[in-house]
Amino acid sequence: MADTCCTLVPYFKVHAGKLGDFKALCDQFVAKTSAEPKCVHYAFSFDGDSVHCREGYEDAPGVLAHLDNVGALLQEALKIADITRLEVHAPASEVEKLREPLKGLSPQFFTVEMGFRR
Repeated sequence: MADTCCTLVPYFKVHAGKLGDFKALCDQFVAKTSAEPKCVHYAFSFDGDSVHCREGYEDAPGVLAHLDNVGALLQEALKIADITRLEVHAPASEVEKLREPLKGLSPQFFTVEMGFRR
């Protein structure tokens, strides 16, 4: 069976004085995402006002379903934080499914070519 796992790697810089508000939104992101059937893992990591969301999905449709699910929350988050970097890591077949729908977010696409998944 082919591995179709897709990983989103967004980094945020929270605006001054807004970290508490951003963390409150993170709680909402986690709650909404926890019900997504194609989400493999999802967590937020913090280093001061720099934030990383560690997230993985079974496949490209799982990524797109997630972005649809949290779209309104993401718009709220982008009022108090900026995306400083966004990476997508996935097999070539899944990357191609994501290029057009994600182009507005200007991600860097990495093609997974070797490895394993348990």
